[in-house]
Amino acid sequence: MGWFATLLSKTRDEALPLYVAIVDRGRAEHWYVAGAVPDTVDGRFDMIAAVLAMVLIRLERDGASAAPLTAQLTERFVEDMDGQLRQMGIGDIVVGKHIGKMISMLGGRIGAYRDGLAAGDLKPALLRNLYRAGQPAPAALAHAATELTRLHAALATTPLAAIDAGELP
Repeated sequence: MGWFATLLSKTRDEALPLYVAIVDRGRAEHWYVAGAVPDTVDGRFDMIAAVLAMVLIRLERDGASAAPLTAQLTERFVEDMDGQLRQMGIGDIVVGKHIGKMISMLGGRIGAYRDGLAAGDLKPALLRNLYRAGQPAPAALAHAATELTRLHAALATTPLAAIDAGELP
């Protein structure tokens, strides 16, 4: 079993550079200052989930060739959230339930952001998912919508190999 665990660990580590780049992008100061995303545990989760959603939406375009990276990235997200929950003192008995809820929330965000991008307006999805129905100043909402739309557009022209290497535009 040791070699199998090593293989799985190595596979997840392949997604680490990309996951680190996503977390770094989601923790960038401008989201919390100009974008007025709440600088809280929930706000940081929501922002990282927004950036992760943009990357996962981009990976959808490459279909089967990006499927392994999508799976590895999702596993990395689950591991990170598991660790964060445990660090906050949430016990083994309920961690799984929280992780399931977070994965469901991520899936909902991907759908909402995909729809918003297709409609040319991310603001309704951002109000519901990033600001959790709060009312940020119009300039803050515009900042978040513009920057996420810009990221989505830049990812569209970024080769899969560069994304896989953790090189976000």
